Amino acid sequence: MHMPSAHRRYAEWTPDRFRRWAASNGAETEGLITAILASRPHPEQGFRTCLGILRLYCEIPRDRAEAVSARAVEIGGLTCETITALIATHKSNRHSTEPAAVMEHANLRGPGYFH
Repeated sequence: MHMPSAHRRYAEWTPDRFRRWAASNGAETEGLITAILASRPHPEQGFRTCLGILRLYCEIPRDRAEAVSARAVEIGGLTCETITALIATHKSNRHSTEPAAVMEHANLRGPGYFH
């Protein structure tokens, strides 16, 4: 095959390769990658997005990656930007398991105000 070395690297990429890579992370991640590849007219158009997402997942724990993948598929967020935002949101919500208490302030009306 006669092509530049930079292009030869991409010739080895296939949808199955990305699915196997995602499956090593978990079922939800594999579902996300499959959804991304299916959403494009040609699967090759989703390769860069898949690669970016899988690289993002290398930096976070597997359970968080699975939770982010599930949420992304649920809302239809099939871009790197959406995944980055979900990771940031999931990180900030990870420590707050209980809702914050309502603070007392003179300008807050309470539940009796509307009755």
